[in-house]
Amino acid sequence: MKANSITLALGLACLLITTATLAAEQPRSGGSLTYGVETEPAPLNPQLNGQSKAEVTLRNVWESLLARRTDGSFVPWLATGYEVSPDAKTYRFTLRRDVTFSNGEKLNSRAVAENFRQVQDPKYCAGTSICALSARIASVETPDNDTVVITLKEGYAPFLSFAAKLQILAPASWHSPQLKAGGKDIAGTGPFIIESYEKGQQLTLVRNPHYNWAPATAHHQGPAYLERVTYRFLPESSVRTGALLSGQLDVIEGISGNDASEFKDSADFTYQHALNTGTPYSLFLNVEYGPTQDVKVRQALLQGLDIDPLLKSVYRGERTRAWGITSPVDPLYNNDLEGQYGNNPTAANKLLDEAGWQTRDSDGFRTKAGQRLSIEVIQAQATVRDQRDVLLQAIQAQARQRLGVEIKLRYVDSGTYAEVRNSGHFGSIANSNTETDGIDIENHYRPVNAGGAINYSRVNSPEINGWLDQAAATLDINQRRKFYSQLQHYALAQQALAIPLYEPEDQIAAARYVHGAGFRSYKQMPENAYDIWLSDH
Repeated sequence: MKANSITLALGLACLLITTATLAAEQPRSGGSLTYGVETEPAPLNPQLNGQSKAEVTLRNVWESLLARRTDGSFVPWLATGYEVSPDAKTYRFTLRRDVTFSNGEKLNSRAVAENFRQVQDPKYCAGTSICALSARIASVETPDNDTVVITLKEGYAPFLSFAAKLQILAPASWHSPQLKAGGKDIAGTGPFIIESYEKGQQLTLVRNPHYNWAPATAHHQGPAYLERVTYRFLPESSVRTGALLSGQLDVIEGISGNDASEFKDSADFTYQHALNTGTPYSLFLNVEYGPTQDVKVRQALLQGLDIDPLLKSVYRGERTRAWGITSPVDPLYNNDLEGQYGNNPTAANKLLDEAGWQTRDSDGFRTKAGQRLSIEVIQAQATVRDQRDVLLQAIQAQARQRLGVEIKLRYVDSGTYAEVRNSGHFGSIANSNTETDGIDIENHYRPVNAGGAINYSRVNSPEINGWLDQAAATLDINQRRKFYSQLQHYALAQQALAIPLYEPEDQIAAARYVHGAGFRSYKQMPENAYDIWLSDH
């Protein structure tokens, strides 16, 4: 009896412990979170903001018609469903009837149609990729209160991705003086509402108590768990890391290779990382200006640089080498070029000799007709993140040592960046892009005057244009992958229009009491705070 009593007591104790543990692991409502982020949204209007890294904040307030599963397939969000015509010209969206904007306005077909019409206006969206894509729209119709029909001028398969992700603004927003800059008056349908914005410091959001239309990719329904979220803008990785380690922050994103070891296998923190979709961080070489007009100079850079040891040195082995025009996690990825170029200084120097850069000046740089072989690389300050400035300095040193090529690094503000891009007076622009479904490829390789919003190489090639047209005209992903593969071989292996460097990825570190922080499915970038909840700490 005594032994049985002890056994029963132990069993009850284990049951109580297990029950308490399960209860502790259940999501709970309430609390405030402070999140350290790398990028301040500029502007605070999701339709005009081209910063992929700002999505972690923007997606709290504004939402889209559809969300995406990990495999890239679409699921309902503000729309209950959609249809695409076989010729990829007509897109029909059916809307939810229970959605309201945070200012009290109802979501309906007129509100959604107005968003698509507004982004067709160059005065509103000039200089952004949405302007180029929306130019394909022939008409936007509202046959009833719950249906929006968008017809394109010609079939364009990637348009569904654009239409599904366009973040919808409340109708009253179009009359607000804050429209371009964004702010509290620019209402959305999201799980949080802007409470305050301190430029250069932080953005504070409060829970939307009426929210009840999360997509199936979310982990719960109803209002967000957290009462309040404050996003602090901390551009320096070391500052974010230090603030989390010291308890000033609850969670951070954007962790340098040097700092990852602080959180991996830690009893006090969780650590996650994931590759992004889209175009890798690359040096896009201008075919219309300076030495890079010569294909042999471009090929010499592609062949002569040895990127792998630079990545290992700068990122401590925490980043993935890039080889192609899109990410390995993208369904359109083709791995044919992996390991097929680079780290061949002999061939590279031979190409430079053939291009006429045979003499050297007193600093060891190649010259021709008294001019130094100098290439200016432009980097927008807004996209200087993830130690990219350090990586560019390492490339600069290697180009000088291995090839006798002078790389000049120039960091510019947003206004200057736009001016330089429009002028075409640059050797290279360094950047990446997270768009999917070939939109990233279109943006980079379409002619500048035909939708190539970020065609930094300024290429206008009949061959590339033909492959883009064929890929855009079919919904068959295998056919599209074939056309983009041909484009990749021509653009990189033959023409050296870009030098892929590394695949952008995102990292999240959080205190152990923070639960639910993670990545958006498919694009694998840090998701908003909707599913985050806090346990005792």
